Amino acid sequence: MKLLQALTTSMAIMCTVSACVAPGLSGSRNAGLQLDDFLPGSSECFDRQSQPYTAVVDSHLHFRPFGGAPIPFERMVDILRDNGVLFANMYGIGQSLPVTGSCEYYLDCIGTPATPSLKNDFANAQAMLDHKPAGIHLTLSMTFPDLSRPDQTLRGMALLDREYPGQFKWMGEVNLVKQALFGNSHKATPLQTIANWSPFMQELARRNIPLAIHADIGSNAEPTKYLHLMTEVLRRYPRNRIIWMHLGLSKELTTMSADEHIRLISGLFDRHPNLMADLSWRVLYDVAFSKPGAREKYVTFINRYADRLLPGTDFVALWKKSADVYAEELRITSDIFRDIDDNAFRNIALGQNYFRVLGLKYQAPAICAKRPG
Repeated sequence: MKLLQALTTSMAIMCTVSACVAPGLSGSRNAGLQLDDFLPGSSECFDRQSQPYTAVVDSHLHFRPFGGAPIPFERMVDILRDNGVLFANMYGIGQSLPVTGSCEYYLDCIGTPATPSLKNDFANAQAMLDHKPAGIHLTLSMTFPDLSRPDQTLRGMALLDREYPGQFKWMGEVNLVKQALFGNSHKATPLQTIANWSPFMQELARRNIPLAIHADIGSNAEPTKYLHLMTEVLRRYPRNRIIWMHLGLSKELTTMSADEHIRLISGLFDRHPNLMADLSWRVLYDVAFSKPGAREKYVTFINRYADRLLPGTDFVALWKKSADVYAEELRITSDIFRDIDDNAFRNIALGQNYFRVLGLKYQAPAICAKRPG
């Protein structure tokens, strides 16, 4: 066993040095790129013919699990580096399972409440300060808000400001409606409550902080049952940058056609210039992109709205998950990037949209000209 562990460690070191790719994970390493390659004025271009298709940004990454212990912070950072991810949002989990129980994942504990809490945001901020990771850019996100109780949000923001001034530049993932959590005491945010978000939404707009929202469109039985909630948010808060998680899809909505889904999202993009969406969670691949005849339609959609989309894995860093699990999630959620055009690839996979939304000093490299043959 010790010999096997030694060989495994040796192989991992050699792969880091030579940018090799583990068996079965072709395209999941983006080794070779450094933060300096994303500074304005860098002359390096990105060669899509020889370099990986996987995103260098993970805008949707949960460093904390619903319950139980997380992957240690420094280990998670190493996993990102090993996969060529140089930029990531540090999400906690807004809905925590009770510390008094043994639940680690909400769907394994139906009937156990998963309630919003500040504790994961505190844990993430302290980990950042304690370890100060080099060679990677992490953005702290506030995941604590309960959108059904908006009066508490400004108080929570003030508490984070007092303890970690200027550290949080993002808010989300927060749940407008997440059907998967209905068995854990979550309910859809009441329509009338959205009007009461105004104080914290004004503060987010003042600070130029994006709000990332999980908002299911509906279910197979009622495909657009909850769409009115998101449209109300967009109507009331046109000044805020809203990031719609997973293009509104979920495991509860698997039968909506690509044409209908694209028509719906495109219409909202056209009417609301501050609306963006992320392409996180492998559910998009499983229930949308991989359907017969759908991939080409989604590629056309992504190319058209290349400045409105962000990449992400939606990986939840529970202690028992291996590095290979993250690599697989990155590979699957990036798979659609194989086929998008160079402009979309630069904006999404190479991070230009992410840098723009956050006002970062970084700049995605240009795409190299294609070699003949």
